Amino acid sequence: MSSTEPGNKRAPTLYFIIAVKLLKCALFVALAVVAFNLSDNYLPYEYRRALHFLRLNPERKFWAHLAVQVGNLTEARVRWAAAGTLVYSLFSLVEGIGLMFRVPWAGWLAIGESAFFIPIEIYELVRSPSVTVLVVLSLNVLIVWYLLQNRQRLFRHHHH
Repeated sequence: MSSTEPGNKRAPTLYFIIAVKLLKCALFVALAVVAFNLSDNYLPYEYRRALHFLRLNPERKFWAHLAVQVGNLTEARVRWAAAGTLVYSLFSLVEGIGLMFRVPWAGWLAIGESAFFIPIEIYELVRSPSVTVLVVLSLNVLIVWYLLQNRQRLFRHHHH
């Protein structure tokens, strides 16, 4: 098949989505590794140390509330959360690799996973406006819209 045939056209937006999925996988793997490594530490101390390193005021209401939550964490809960984070990262890895090879079910998996979070992100945005949530919401809307609009072109089966 030549590079001019419809199934092999360049798709820069698809490449961007693949990069987002693989970066998301790497971020969640790193987060899981950090959680596993910290699970047997004294977490309130580690939390205060992280706030100090990031130059955040631990007296602010948000950070103080979060400190209480961190104080209630057990080693087993942190390990379970780390394991869940690691499993979740595999979804992004499978989506990214599947999209790379233009596997149709990977496109549907990416659409479903991205669409699942849109109502949650809208709720969070209405409840407490945040640039980060707005960016993530925009990315998920872009992914769902692009993959739905271009699924026939991107994931066409070719029979020889």
